[in-house]
Amino acid sequence: MILCLCFCCRYRGFILFLTFLFYTAYHLSRKPISIVKSQLHRNCSLVVRPADLNITNNETWCDWKPFDQDNYQTLFGVLDNSFLIAYAIGMFFSGIFGERLPLRYYLSFGMLMSGLFTCLFGLGFYWNIHSLGYYAFVQVMNGLMQTTGWPAVVACVGNWFGKGKRGFIMGVWNSHTSVGNILGSLIAGVFVSSEWGMSFIVPGLIIACTGILCFFFLVEKPEDVNCSPPQHHVSFNRTPPPLLLLLISPLTLLPELTAVRVCGVVEFSLCLMFAKLVSYTFLYWLPLYISNVAHFEAKQAGDMSTLFDAGGILGGILAGLVSDFTGGRASTCCVMLIAAAPMLFVYNYVGQRSLGITVGMLLLCGGLVNGPYALITTAVSADLGTHESLRGNSRALSTVTAIIDGTGSIGAALGPLFAGLISPTGWNNVFYMLISADILACLFLTRLVFKEIKGWCGRIPRARG
Repeated sequence: MILCLCFCCRYRGFILFLTFLFYTAYHLSRKPISIVKSQLHRNCSLVVRPADLNITNNETWCDWKPFDQDNYQTLFGVLDNSFLIAYAIGMFFSGIFGERLPLRYYLSFGMLMSGLFTCLFGLGFYWNIHSLGYYAFVQVMNGLMQTTGWPAVVACVGNWFGKGKRGFIMGVWNSHTSVGNILGSLIAGVFVSSEWGMSFIVPGLIIACTGILCFFFLVEKPEDVNCSPPQHHVSFNRTPPPLLLLLISPLTLLPELTAVRVCGVVEFSLCLMFAKLVSYTFLYWLPLYISNVAHFEAKQAGDMSTLFDAGGILGGILAGLVSDFTGGRASTCCVMLIAAAPMLFVYNYVGQRSLGITVGMLLLCGGLVNGPYALITTAVSADLGTHESLRGNSRALSTVTAIIDGTGSIGAALGPLFAGLISPTGWNNVFYMLISADILACLFLTRLVFKEIKGWCGRIPRARG
């Protein structure tokens, strides 16, 4: 018996490591576009011009067409949203496929194809492609392929781990998002100033290799290796109003998606939509913001932006610990969102005054912005996906995760789009938009927060008279 338990514990650790590695690779392959932006359009007056180069435009001679135009920020927004809109739409269907297909095959296919399209973007440099349509098409296909990742890895981890310390375990595990962003920034930064195509090709090869690892080593469920499944119990039990269900997705009209009727799915989905809007705006635009405001080179700006993701690691772990201790997932998210709003305002106005202030503010903002995002997409999704009403459907977790993250991905698509449209009017306006989104994210959790507070008050023993 002891040997059996030890064997299963080792397998749990192994699965946690593998899924961490897989989703690190997913995010690693998404990050290069934000680093390369400042190379595709830069201040050519600061670049040494080759003596044998025959040019007629001194202001944009070093830019990569078609991003040499005055509307380059809008074009960058097109690339971002080609990926993110495809990702948001595909995510609602991805959970359904994840329920019906073996997760090992599904993940392996997704990582191999994501690697292919990431490499194709980088090959545009070597093939001398200057068509916006080409890059937008590659981004759309990559966005669709990337939807294979999140529902599948969360479903796999949910199969192996119970609810007890899920917030802490998944808080640590969810650092793969920030680790992937950091590694993606550093790898892209190595090549961005010389051959930016390699900034995509190397991450593309990495995620393709992890797809091969997944095919040979992933074990989807404890039962597959004669281990006992974890016990699940979640206390959410109310059905949200039908009108709110329609806001989530037209797919909620399908009878088989009764998972969306679990209390909390709607609220957390809408909260994540605005929280992810903020997080993905930083993901895609922070290096360019640092480059424009602090006048750093592309590599320096990319390296500096990793501090935001480092703060996100700490924020995700802290959110998991606090929510495990208090039992208040919604309250933990709400407090961090409330604190994030003024910190974003402060960062915009004083964040670039000195290196020390920049480092501190990026770490703090990263923790407050990514903490709720990490908690909702991991522990909250797993809690709701293992609701007692969903017993008998072991893969409903994949659908619940896809619904929550798919709704969140709508915000992920809108954030960079709004940033691209608003940034020409000034970065201050971009930050006002982000602060407003944080406040809205918090408001969607008020009913759940009130319910958690009532639960805490009910457990306080009354003084005897």
